[in-house]
Amino acid sequence: MASGGLADYCFECRARSLYRDLVTTQVIVLNGGSSSGKSGIVRCLQAVLREPWLAAGVDSLIEAMPASMQTSDAGIEFAADGRVSVGSQFRELEAAWMEGVAAMARAGARVIVDDVFLGGAKSQERWQKVFGGLDVLWIGVRCESTVAAGREVARGNRVQGMAASQAEMVHRGVVYDLEVDTTHIESLECARAIAAQVT
Repeated sequence: MASGGLADYCFECRARSLYRDLVTTQVIVLNGGSSSGKSGIVRCLQAVLREPWLAAGVDSLIEAMPASMQTSDAGIEFAADGRVSVGSQFRELEAAWMEGVAAMARAGARVIVDDVFLGGAKSQERWQKVFGGLDVLWIGVRCESTVAAGREVARGNRVQGMAASQAEMVHRGVVYDLEVDTTHIESLECARAIAAQVT
């Protein structure tokens, strides 16, 4: 490697190290209803943020659970009208998952959480408890219920009614650092707005 090339490489290494030292945000939490556009924003955030960020989504948690969890009162149930109810076994596994997400952040990984706060403010309180001592950026992802419902139909893999029932409910009492609205704004633009808040 030429001396100029080595100098440039070393400068880039120092710049990256300085960036890591300057960035204090350890976790970004996205909360929004079903089909509000959170997953798209997560992918865009991973593309625009300079450091690698892990994605931890509640959908992945549900997929990791045994199928029997969706046929038991103690698990998670999706009613025909889109309502979602969760039982004690689901809560136990979810609590362990949340602690695991926090442990990854404490171990040095930067994490983007994609969740649906079915309990509104109470759901946020549960995350705040496990994230104690971590620097967290709280993001509300909103979308007009009619638009979210249209996306729900187009996706074809969701119980119809979830998007409309969750559009406002998940935000009740939740305090955010920033809110974005995907009704008319693309995921990339939302991600850039969020990335600008990463400190």
